[in-house]
Amino acid sequence: MSTIGDVMTEGVVTVQMDEPLHAARALFARYRFHHLPVLTHARLVGVVSDRDVMRALSPFVERLAERRQDLETLEVRVHAIMSRRLVVADPSMSIAEAAALLLEKRISCLPVLDDGKLVGIVSSHDLLRQLLPEPSLPAPRDLARPSPAP
Repeated sequence: MSTIGDVMTEGVVTVQMDEPLHAARALFARYRFHHLPVLTHARLVGVVSDRDVMRALSPFVERLAERRQDLETLEVRVHAIMSRRLVVADPSMSIAEAAALLLEKRISCLPVLDDGKLVGIVSSHDLLRQLLPEPSLPAPRDLARPSPAP
């Protein structure tokens, strides 16, 4: 039986809780994923999604009608919008248990902790990928390498 440790993405890109939203936004654009674990002093304290960032930013950022107060939304700190109610997995958790947890808690990712240390992340996409035959989807890419420029 496969475990979360078998399917999780390792080499997780993280953000510090005092970083501004423009830093998180840049990471989402560069690596093309949807969740960032939030750390302080190497300890997991939250998760922020690309949707959280989009909701927090002014819709006028980078638009012709952009004003100073729109730009100021880029300076809001990650801790102001992150989810603090952490739901986590450990590497030995079964895929079925993780899927049930995602559904029960109505979330789309689980940071993976081993002895309190962040060792990976697993998303609903990672779990769905396990249901498909091998050639259907490409394997998750190494997050330590950015996506090629368009």
